[in-house]
Amino acid sequence: MGAHHAIVWDNFGMSQMKARSMTRREVLAGASAALAAHAESGPVRLPKKIRVGMIGFDGHYSEILDPLPLLPDVEVVAIADSDAAKMARAAQHPKLATVRQYREYGEMLAREALDLVAVNNNNGERASAVLACTDKKLNVIAEKPLAIERGDLERVRKSVTRNGVKLSMLLPMRFSPPYLALKRIVDSGEIGEVAQIGAQKSYKVAGAPEWRKRRATYGGTIPWVGIHMVDLMLWTSGRDFKEVASFQTRIGFPEIGDAENSAASLFRMDNGGAATLRMDYLRPETAPSHGDDRLRLAGTKGIAEYYNTGGVTLVSVGRKLEQIRDLPPEGSVFVDFLESVYLGKTPALSMAEICRVTEVVLGAREAAEQGRILNI
Repeated sequence: MGAHHAIVWDNFGMSQMKARSMTRREVLAGASAALAAHAESGPVRLPKKIRVGMIGFDGHYSEILDPLPLLPDVEVVAIADSDAAKMARAAQHPKLATVRQYREYGEMLAREALDLVAVNNNNGERASAVLACTDKKLNVIAEKPLAIERGDLERVRKSVTRNGVKLSMLLPMRFSPPYLALKRIVDSGEIGEVAQIGAQKSYKVAGAPEWRKRRATYGGTIPWVGIHMVDLMLWTSGRDFKEVASFQTRIGFPEIGDAENSAASLFRMDNGGAATLRMDYLRPETAPSHGDDRLRLAGTKGIAEYYNTGGVTLVSVGRKLEQIRDLPPEGSVFVDFLESVYLGKTPALSMAEICRVTEVVLGAREAAEQGRILNI
């Protein structure tokens, strides 16, 4: 697994959903619990052996490693990272201890016979790595955001289509029980048509790696942090966003460089409703959990919401406020991708959704940079 300080600066994997302080041991325990839930239905069998290469070890790469015990037909055969220390730490993972190592991912792609590549390098270099894989007709699952500039996003989109490959992106929160429950509530019609959305992503600032301190390799807090919740806002509500206004800045904390620690976006939905998202790295170290994530969906018949300490709640016409305890089981973005590619299942996260959410967060960042309302 990656260094703990690289973990705590982002919403790391499934276990970060828990509403309490997370030590490295607890992160691993949470991952094990999620795996145990998956294991009840047995291993996921694929029609052939899948040889996986990994590029970079930042962000959510645990989403690739954690499900491997349930994937007997999947083998990581090679890893690549220009940072020798990161690669050495990664190689401590039992599934990576004996794999071949490369300092340049181009050499790995040239030498190895791969079926799929997981790309988890820094945000600014991600699109180039994804293109290097898709141009070799390799399936890709990449860290988010897919790109930090619109031109790179369009190049990736065209390459995926031209080369006939499959692509997914690491948005693990979509597969978490509370958000699956909110999606189920909206789809049931219980709260009617969603007319307003309110969301929050709040984190502790500790442990920012160097690449997240520079605009060229980070890309901004709205694309990096906001993309999680924008995806959930679009997906759970069933709505799209048409316009956006945003603000972003860094107040204090000079040690985080170019990274904004306060940002907010206001979206106009396709039905005229309003959606707001606030993002910050202002959560103090004394807070009981690393992150404080919230999502509220207000509809014409009721309101459903989730926040860490209160769980999922629902109030609607003819129904008193209650906490929803019957939550769907935990999912896995990596398993979902594998099943869609090799078993023909419909993916829970489609290429169209990946491109759309990336467009939205890039538009939201541009709105902040330009100081105006933008059509998206």
